[in-house]
Amino acid sequence: MKKMDKIKILVTSVLAFVSSMLGVLFVPVCLLVLCNVIDYVTGLWASPSRDEKISSYKSMKGIVKKVCMWLLVVVGAILDQLIIYAVATAGYRIPFDFAVACIVAIWLICNELISILENIGDIGTPLPPFLLKLVKYVQDQTESKIETTDNQEHP
Repeated sequence: MKKMDKIKILVTSVLAFVSSMLGVLFVPVCLLVLCNVIDYVTGLWASPSRDEKISSYKSMKGIVKKVCMWLLVVVGAILDQLIIYAVATAGYRIPFDFAVACIVAIWLICNELISILENIGDIGTPLPPFLLKLVKYVQDQTESKIETTDNQEHP
């Protein structure tokens, strides 16, 4: 068996395993990771246009921020499982697994897309006027799906 075939089998196996573990959350997580990478790269490219110096501290801070985004999705997944457990304890079944985690991931993806568009704009590439409005609309729609009565920020 060729080395490339072994790599294909390994990648396919890993993706199949992760997909089976995440279920409906697989696509949003993959999109979030892709957007994280694109945002990081376009941010580096936009730095000279913003008269910003690239430093290892700033780069590490950006990477930590991206990892924390993934942790927010994990927090959403934990909340989902707590809700499912509590409802099941009461004798009911919820027909979804990762609603909160998906909403968190979609909101984060929208934030990343906005940042990517800002980076591309700062680089000097003209942007279609509707694109940023469309992303912000999707983000607003995502936020409106879960309304809270307490609008105070956490201290």
